[in-house]
This record gives sequence, structure tokens and C-alpha cells, in this order.
Amino acid sequence: MKRYKTIIIDDERLAREEVKRALEKHIEFEIIGEASHVDEAITLIEDLQPDLLFLDIHMPGKSGFDLLEELTNVPDVVFTTAYDQYAVKAFEMNALDYLVKPLRDERFSKTIEKVKEELSNRVKLEPTTLPMHQKIFIKDGEKCHFIPLTEIHFIESLENYARLYFGSDKAMIKRSLNLLAEKLDPKVFFRVNRSQMINIHYIKEIHPYFNNKLQIILTTGEKVEVSSRQSVKFKNWNSL
Repeated sequence: MKRYKTIIIDDERLAREEVKRALEKHIEFEIIGEASHVDEAITLIEDLQPDLLFLDIHMPGKSGFDLLEELTNVPDVVFTTAYDQYAVKAFEMNALDYLVKPLRDERFSKTIEKVKEELSNRVKLEPTTLPMHQKIFIKDGEKCHFIPLTEIHFIESLENYARLYFGSDKAMIKRSLNLLAEKLDPKVFFRVNRSQMINIHYIKEIHPYFNNKLQIILTTGEKVEVSSRQSVKFKNWNSL
């Protein structure tokens, strides 16, 4: 049986306990951690790589929405909150569901069934890394492209779409950047921030930037700002 690694994030201990009790009936979900604020949650998520977050919206300092904005790779999310006015924004951020506290058993069970179906479908469709010598077919509107992965130098996210840059061309595909990150060779394609990825073979210059960040200039002319966390990862990744 597939088990899904789960982290509960809420500034109120009793609210975290409520989610834990509700999950006891659903053994497919393994609680691997809990956090009471955003900074603690970011560390947990990056260290433990969960499949699912039960995430409160209103927390001291930074909100649940702020947390998702700061993550490079975002797990699936079920929002749990005492307020119902954020539902639209939650689903705009691709939440699997939105639960209003206090939790009701029947509603929680429906959410769990929805989450299990979505995550099990993801497992069935789990991608494998494509070899770099492979060519890929892209249809963008009326134009078709058949290009080697080695020619893709830059990718940027546009909500649920991604724009790929290759040679002097570019094309849009209906794929999230998270999915592309799973399918592309991580030794070649580096996620510089939440919304952009580069092929490191096209790096021309690297410069120090504000707040310990890096700026990378590609041979094709693009300038990209590397987030603080990814700047640290890039330095460690490429150091002797």
C-alpha cells in the first residue's frame, strides 16, 4: 500500500491535533512532521519532501499563501482555516481542497477520498527522467517543433503552462514547472527560482546579487535572478 508523507502546518496546537485525530482513520497518510509557523515549515518541507500539506492560512508573521510563494517545489495542499473567504484564492493556487475549521468528519472523509484519488493518479503517471539526447515533440498552436532537449536553454512558468526557449524560438506547453523538473535531468536543468529553470550548459556569467542572491546571464542573453535558497543550493552543488 502506497503511503503519502504528510506535514501539518498550523500555529494552533489544538488545530494540529484535530487534523492528526482525523487522519488516524486513514492509514495511507503518514504524518512525518508538524510546524507552527512558515519558517519552520519551509525547513521541514525542504528536508522531508512531503507529498501533502494540511496548511492553515492565518498564522503570525507569514500566511499559508506566503509559504507556498517561498517554496521552490510545492507539495499538494489541503487548506484548513477558520475563514471561508479565501476559497477562491486557495483553488487558484491549485489546492486539492479547502476545509473550514472546526473539521467535520463527513466533509474530511470526502476530502481524503478526493486527495487519495488525485495522488494515486499521480503515482500511476509518475514520470521518468528523459535522456538528454532525446528529441521532444511540441505543438504550440499551429506550429510544431521537434527539438533535442540539449537545445532548450530556458524555461519559465506561466500558471499551469510553461514556456520553453530553444535557439531563437519559444513554445508554450500545458505542463507545470514542477512536472517538467521531474522529467528533466536535474544535473543539467536547474530550478533558479519558483518560476524559472535554466540549462546550466548555457551559463555565460554569474554575479553576486542583492541579499546573498546570484544573478546568472545565459549565452542567449537572458538574465535570471536566483532565489536566496537556490543560490545556496547552486553554490554547494557546484563547489569542490
